[in-house]
Amino acid sequence: MRTPDALVLGGGGILGEAWMSALLTGLDEGGRFDPRGCGLYVGTSAGSIVAASLATGIDPGARLGRLPEQPPLDGDEAQVDPGPGWRPPDLTGGLGGAAAASLASLAIGSTASGGALLRRAALSRVPRGRRSLGGLAAAVDAAGARWDGRLRVTAVEIESGRRVVFGSPGAPEVSVGSAVEASCAIPGVFVPVKVGPRSYVDGGAWSPTNMDAIEVRAGMLVTCLNPTGSMRPSVSSVLGALGSVSRGVAAAEALALRHHGALVTTISPDQDSSEAMGTNLMDATKRSQVIAAGLAQGRRIVTDERRRAA
Repeated sequence: MRTPDALVLGGGGILGEAWMSALLTGLDEGGRFDPRGCGLYVGTSAGSIVAASLATGIDPGARLGRLPEQPPLDGDEAQVDPGPGWRPPDLTGGLGGAAAASLASLAIGSTASGGALLRRAALSRVPRGRRSLGGLAAAVDAAGARWDGRLRVTAVEIESGRRVVFGSPGAPEVSVGSAVEASCAIPGVFVPVKVGPRSYVDGGAWSPTNMDAIEVRAGMLVTCLNPTGSMRPSVSSVLGALGSVSRGVAAAEALALRHHGALVTTISPDQDSSEAMGTNLMDATKRSQVIAAGLAQGRRIVTDERRRAA
C-alpha cells in the first residue's frame, strides 16, 4: 500500500485513536506506506490527535498507546445525549464512547448552509459539556505540533453550526493544540473551546471523517481511516447502529472525491478489531487489545497486497 497524498483520520474516541495508530504502524512495516510522509492530513476528533502527531513527524509505533488523548468516560458519563446527527427513532439511550464520531451527518445531501442550520438547531438543544479535556491542547503543543500547511483539523462552531477546518486558509488562528481540543470536545460532555467570541465542539458533529474537506485533484491518492465504520448493532447495545450512518457518510464523501478524479481507499476496523473495540470507544481498559488487533489488521493488509502482486 503506497503512501497517500492525503490521509484522513476519522473520529473514534480513545479506542479509535489506538486502532488508527496501530493500523498505521502495521502498514508502515510493509515499507511502502510512510504515515509521516503524506502531503496532507485531515483529522476529526480523536483523528485530529493522530493527524497532528504524524504531521509533527512522530512515528505512530514509537508512541503507540501513549499519545495525548481524550479523558476516559465511565459508564454513567458515557450515556450522553448525542444531539445532532444521530438519534434512532424512539430511543433515548446515549451514544456512549462512540461519541467521538457520534454526530454523523443527517444532511449529507444538503447544502453546506442547510447542514449548518441543522447543526446549529441541534447543538442548541444539547447542554454545554462540563468535563475538562485535561490539558489536551498543552500536550499536543508540547509535542511540537505546528501548522506547516499539511495539517487540517475539523470542528463545528456552535453559534452558526458551520464546519470550521483549522489550518486551512481563512480559518480562525489558533494553536494546533487548541484546534485539536476543539475537535475532541464532544457536545454534552466536554467544555467547548472558545476562540474569541466563538465556541467550538467535536468535528464529528459535521461528519465522522470530513473527507470532503480535501481540495482534490485528478489522480490524487486519498486514504481514509474510519474507526466507527465497522460498528454493528447488537442485542445488548443499539450504539453499533452508528456504523451504518458512518459508512454511509464516508461512502458519500468518497464518491464526491472520486467524481473529481481522486483515488480513494477507506479502511474500517476488521472483525477482530471491531470486536476488540466494542461500542464504548472511550473505554481505556481495552486499549491494549485494540492495539494488538489494529497491528494485526495493518500487517494483514500488507501481506494480502503482496500476495495479489505476486
